[in-house]
Amino acid sequence: MNTVLIVDDEPQILRTLRINLTARGYRVITAVDGATAVRAAAEAKPDVIILDLGLPDIHGTTVIERVRGWSGVPIIVLSALGDSADKVTALDAGADDYVTKPFGMDELLARLRAAVRRATELAPADGDAVVETEHFTVDLAAKKVHRDGAEVHLTPTQWGILETLVRNRGKLVPQKQLLREVWGPGYDTQTHYLRVYLGQLRRKLEPDPSRPRYLITEAGMGYRFEL
Repeated sequence: MNTVLIVDDEPQILRTLRINLTARGYRVITAVDGATAVRAAAEAKPDVIILDLGLPDIHGTTVIERVRGWSGVPIIVLSALGDSADKVTALDAGADDYVTKPFGMDELLARLRAAVRRATELAPADGDAVVETEHFTVDLAAKKVHRDGAEVHLTPTQWGILETLVRNRGKLVPQKQLLREVWGPGYDTQTHYLRVYLGQLRRKLEPDPSRPRYLITEAGMGYRFEL
């Protein structure tokens, strides 16, 4: 049974989500402010977090940043703030997905299933399990990345993008294909997700993120991993 932490200060939202998720077999815990959310994430270790940004004590992006300091748990933002800048800010802080209020329950449940799947599915051990570059090593079987002798902490979404590119190394992976493989059907137009996450990966892996050597952008087409 997967555990979902719902963080929202609207009682009706909490009640609706609790009823729907419990009916579908999820264990649900709730928090009505950011401080309680961070504490619950540490103590309960949920499989996924659904997070509102407009909390009464601290902003939701602060919650994301604090949780990301020690956990890669998938975080789905559920917010009335729907413009592109808000989405990019939340994704840049470490969120995995963004759903705008008012929302359709079927869509939210689909995104929840996709987030859990990305975090739990095992990487097949076919092909070259370990890919080494001059600056970092990607272990596809263990789902780990090491740089300068230390493990690099990646969120499930960051790993999904890197894994897809590494498995297709040397080949152009079109934007739509990358979005479908990492986020699932229905995300073909969310290209700003890719810009944000590739930026994060470059900051973590590239020797000079402003001049990427491994994670290459083909403008208007897609991305490529080069050794």
